[in-house]
Amino acid sequence: MTVAAPGPERPSERSAGPERPSERSAGTRREAPSSPEEAAEVMRAAGDEERRVQVRGGGTKRSWGAPLRGGPADIELSTERLDALIEHNEGDLTAVLQAGVPLARAQKAFAEANQMIALDPWLGEGGEATIGGVVATGDSGPLRHQYGAARDLILGITFGLADGTVAKAGGNVIKNVAGYDLAKLFTGSFGTLGLVLEVVMRLHPLAGNRMTAVGGSDDPDALGRAASAVAHSPFGAESLDVAWSDGHGEILARFGGAAPEAAATQAVELLGEAGLDAQRVGDDEGLWERQRQRQRASDGTVVRVSGLTSALPAVLRSAHEADASLVGRAGMGLSWVTLPAQETSALVAVIEDLRRRLRPFPCVVFDAPSDVREKVDVWGDDSAVPLMRRVKARFDPYNVCNPGVFVGGI
Repeated sequence: MTVAAPGPERPSERSAGPERPSERSAGTRREAPSSPEEAAEVMRAAGDEERRVQVRGGGTKRSWGAPLRGGPADIELSTERLDALIEHNEGDLTAVLQAGVPLARAQKAFAEANQMIALDPWLGEGGEATIGGVVATGDSGPLRHQYGAARDLILGITFGLADGTVAKAGGNVIKNVAGYDLAKLFTGSFGTLGLVLEVVMRLHPLAGNRMTAVGGSDDPDALGRAASAVAHSPFGAESLDVAWSDGHGEILARFGGAAPEAAATQAVELLGEAGLDAQRVGDDEGLWERQRQRQRASDGTVVRVSGLTSALPAVLRSAHEADASLVGRAGMGLSWVTLPAQETSALVAVIEDLRRRLRPFPCVVFDAPSDVREKVDVWGDDSAVPLMRRVKARFDPYNVCNPGVFVGGI
């Protein structure tokens, strides 16, 4: 597929800086376009008027990122009517979905063909999270261990820019090398480059039977050894997670396919050799739903740590020192640390101390009360900001799309 270039530059007398026009109308106007063309027109009008646009999918991750610059958005653009599952190519293991399709609904449709999108983040109490929101925030769950993140599963994208341009990149097949990989660029960009309209996703066969090996210990070093042993084993875990709370931790290794029992049994032996008290769990969905849910905290504070697998014991100790609980991808170095509720200044101090302890690993604040978000840099690491600013300027030179939400105030 071809990539359409962003539209022509606007008149030079317009300011590209962060200041908003003083005549901006009070309040937020809500728009819910029902087609890519309608959405592009909303974007074009917002760009012409230099109105700030905030995109809303299912609303499950609306507070993520830094606070929107200048207060509430001028326009909230909802994708609720862009909710069509356009194509499901069973033979090619691909699908084309509009951004507003709830991921839970898409998974139910694909399951009828014994297929799935290998993304399993927490989807909200009612399964509200949309495929567009999951892609835009780069969200993921335990399946990331085997299948990778959203950026590894997206094959193509259609997006709208602030000048009304509708652009496409990527393709509808797994092997595609045409053009720049803008699909990966938009994944995890938090809506700061443009509006995701449609995505082409790679599908995978849906695993049949599943079984989990679980090993527990109070020793972070033992947990680290166990995670490394399973990660480097030939058994091929579908998911490899860690959990920590109240001074006790667990390693969870899930296996699927025709005969998961044998692999789970071997994993139990590895966990035991590392010093863990281990067992097999057959009806295991509750364990993994717990892992997904504990990546979020509706009223609390969650810090995602992106480290190395070898640093797991250090991350566990840091969480313990902060009296925090933790879940994460034990084979990938990703951890979500949930801090205990406390006064705002104390929470800010704990976040900064966690960053100091774990430097140079990025520690990003995802869920947090609004007063905490206002007093701490939620992103922390800004080493790539100069490059990101150039990318932002190319796609959204007038700061229409989610201004200030991304790293470095982008």
